[in-house]
Amino acid sequence: MKTKPLLADIGNTHFHIYNGTLVEHLSHEDAIEKYSKTALSYISVKHALNHSIESIALWKNISKEIQLHGAYETMGVDRKALCLSHEEGVFVDAGSAITVDVMHEGKYRGGFIVPGIRAMLQAYAQISPVLTAEFNANVSLEHLPTTTKDGISYGIIAPIKTLIDRYREGKKLYITGGDGKLLSHFFQDAMYDEALVFYGMQKAMKEIQIC
Repeated sequence: MKTKPLLADIGNTHFHIYNGTLVEHLSHEDAIEKYSKTALSYISVKHALNHSIESIALWKNISKEIQLHGAYETMGVDRKALCLSHEEGVFVDAGSAITVDVMHEGKYRGGFIVPGIRAMLQAYAQISPVLTAEFNANVSLEHLPTTTKDGISYGIIAPIKTLIDRYREGKKLYITGGDGKLLSHFFQDAMYDEALVFYGMQKAMKEIQIC
């Protein structure tokens, strides 16, 4: 039986590689070194890598095959693949940036982008050294904070949660990305799955029969 190729989602900072069971996260350099002699289908938003990876004979760029009904022209291919994973819902990718997209009856209805948690922490630190703090993943959103660390953490999470809740309207909430598990703790009934983008890729590949 023919072995299916690995799938890769090439982001701005990491390769995310899916073997059908597990997702592996590697630096760009490590992924190329480890998998350059392995059949792999990929999507990429890291255009600076195009020249170096397009010469790898066993790798196939399927970015153009990821088609999402209603998507706008410059929408990232990783967001399209994420939205393809399910016909209905709100889809959150919490990475370097946090993207939030809404699907209804198989059609893309729009979305928005905010800085990721690490980017926001860095922004606070640039304002003043006094605002340099680690994120408190256990910060309560039920009470106003009384420490700088909690004040920053609350200031990051509360607006994001408010915006997402505004557009849920009873829809299922799907969350992925490096900070996805952390973010999912602030929502009831959220489904966190780091393979969501790959489910969308598999769906697109099946439709055009290239897997």
